[in-house]
Amino acid sequence: MRFTILSAGTGWHTERLEAAFSRRGHTARTLPVEALASRMGVLPRMSAGGPGLDGDAAVLVRIVPRGSLEQIVFRMDALHRLEILGIPVVNPPRGLERAVDKSYTSALLEQAGLPTPRTVAAERAEDALAAFELFGDCVVKPLFGSNGNGLVRLSDPDLAHRAFRALEFERAVFYVQEMLPHPGYDVRAFVVGGRVIAAMTRHSPDWRTNLARGGRAAQRDLAPLEEEFALRAAEALGLDYAGVDLMPLPDGRVFVIEVNGSPGWEGLQATTAVDVAGELAGLVIARSRAACRAGVNVA
Repeated sequence: MRFTILSAGTGWHTERLEAAFSRRGHTARTLPVEALASRMGVLPRMSAGGPGLDGDAAVLVRIVPRGSLEQIVFRMDALHRLEILGIPVVNPPRGLERAVDKSYTSALLEQAGLPTPRTVAAERAEDALAAFELFGDCVVKPLFGSNGNGLVRLSDPDLAHRAFRALEFERAVFYVQEMLPHPGYDVRAFVVGGRVIAAMTRHSPDWRTNLARGGRAAQRDLAPLEEEFALRAAEALGLDYAGVDLMPLPDGRVFVIEVNGSPGWEGLQATTAVDVAGELAGLVIARSRAACRAGVNVA
């Protein structure tokens, strides 16, 4: 069977995914998300940079890069059309749409009964300032973003006022989250197909523990509650695979901080013997075979 990996480029992750499919006797190619094209009445109906996708057994979305509003909407619509054509997409576009928007994610986590920091999302600076007054110590995050980019911690009223007015000038949406007591680390659980296949603790002297910002990773055996929350978070967003960020507090409580629908795993792989790329390839192959049995796959 032939599979396609959609990504913003090639590199460490895509090389390992292609090799994982090959070890299982299948062909996988990496194509650019930005080159997706959808055709009606013309063949191939879907392509990415020339090669047609119509006959693919399944598509694995590695990453959807930044773009204009029109570009992002079109890319998600293209993923939806692949599903309409009977081609399984992992992660499914519905799950990606939920995970990419931090406000939507927070609302779904709360709806699922998962503990998550108190959060206010709004367009008006007045509402953001009211959230700051309520929380005192808070974190302002871009609605869309990852790797800790664009995060600002605010505890000074004057600085908060200036920051919110500057963001208002940029017509930003305010996503203001209470700052939890930080133990100096957080936990990333990697969920694949309804299982936590590996987890790590990310340590940092800074309150931002992202590995991309210099955090240090160590293997972690999840506590039962941490594993439960990670699985429920991925399920709440409808994700086949996910990176779930957890914050265990000194008093024993555990909070779900964020859910990443296109997580990297280079840092995680250094802490575990689990073949993460192999687990992902196995999941995609299983999704394809299930679709074939249901009679909906075009492959």
